[in-house]
Amino acid sequence: TGHGVGSYLSVHEGPLSLSRAAKPVAIAAGMILSDEPGLYVPGAYGIRLENLLLVQPAALEGTAKPFLRFETLTLAPFDRRLILPSMLETWELAWLNDYHARVLETVGPKLEPAARAWLAQACANITDEP
Repeated sequence: TGHGVGSYLSVHEGPLSLSRAAKPVAIAAGMILSDEPGLYVPGAYGIRLENLLLVQPAALEGTAKPFLRFETLTLAPFDRRLILPSMLETWELAWLNDYHARVLETVGPKLEPAARAWLAQACANITDEP
């Protein structure tokens, strides 16, 4: 699921919404939306991992129509205790490690040494080996 995001605490801003009940609206460059994959166990619990994405034009050679891409705006590490690397495909693990490298590279220099050390540990490469 997902939705448009506005300013001044307008967290769910239309017209964009990514859900079964949503009315179709074209995604356009400049929109900010949430990406909220989740797992829900009926009668027990639910969890979502929510990131904000900026919609940007994508330059692709040999295409006549314009394309769009998403740039991740949320830069926080995923909690390693919630990740079972053995359940991830190779490309998913590569994406996760690339994302963590970007988090460390972008956020790390802005932190005090103790916080930077914590972030480096939280963003260390995850392998599928036990």
